[in-house]
Amino acid sequence: MNALRLSKKLFSRSLLCHTSSRTLTTISLSSLLSPSPSLSSPAFHRPSPAANGNVGSSLLRSPWSAIQNRGVKVNAINVRPGNVIEKTGRVYQVIGSEHRQRGRGGAMIQMELRDVDTGNKVSLRFGTEEPVERVFVEEKSFTCLYTENDTAFLIEPDTYEQLQVSLDIFGKSATYLKEEMKVRLQLFDGRPLSGSVPKHVTCTIKETQPSMKAVSITPRYKKAVLDNGLTVQIPSYLETGEEVIINTEDNSFVGRSNK
Repeated sequence: MNALRLSKKLFSRSLLCHTSSRTLTTISLSSLLSPSPSLSSPAFHRPSPAANGNVGSSLLRSPWSAIQNRGVKVNAINVRPGNVIEKTGRVYQVIGSEHRQRGRGGAMIQMELRDVDTGNKVSLRFGTEEPVERVFVEEKSFTCLYTENDTAFLIEPDTYEQLQVSLDIFGKSATYLKEEMKVRLQLFDGRPLSGSVPKHVTCTIKETQPSMKAVSITPRYKKAVLDNGLTVQIPSYLETGEEVIINTEDNSFVGRSNK
């Protein structure tokens, strides 16, 4: 009887050791297959290559997301009005760019520039393939509250930050500014450089010649004065008080408003 009890105890201990061994082996393999680095481990802080790739690709897709990026070299022939460049330590906004031929001397680019710090205008010449350092600026959306004299009062829709800017930064498009219009500003170091209005704007015909239905042949277009004071060409069938859509880039008639 005692021999039977002794054999049962030995069998139980053997089974327990075998189970513990299997458990420890499983835990050891799991830890090897699924490593969990500590917070102090360099692997924990090291960004993955995929993450770095995503950052780079997003920057290329949206260059305006990089604020005041310097050191981007472009050929002078690729510089456009509105771009910001750096030359001999000064930052300029490009007002105009003209391609000129110098006979046997080759082609050149004549640029009209405005100094961002002083506001002074200068004219510089560049070779068509001459490298120019372009500076990317921040572009933000604002809502026009109202205009008064030579100033536009804007508000940033997300932060409710209010900003006063000169109408000059909108150029000829400043004529179209009105309440609740969405506009975009380009800023450098927080200072507005230029502004733009939507490409298509709805205006009201304030004054125009009445349609001459009795005449068999009538002019296809006629002059009209809009509610912003601008004179444009509109189809002869339109009347005073109607709303029309105007292209702000060339002041051309686009169509009758559906409102």
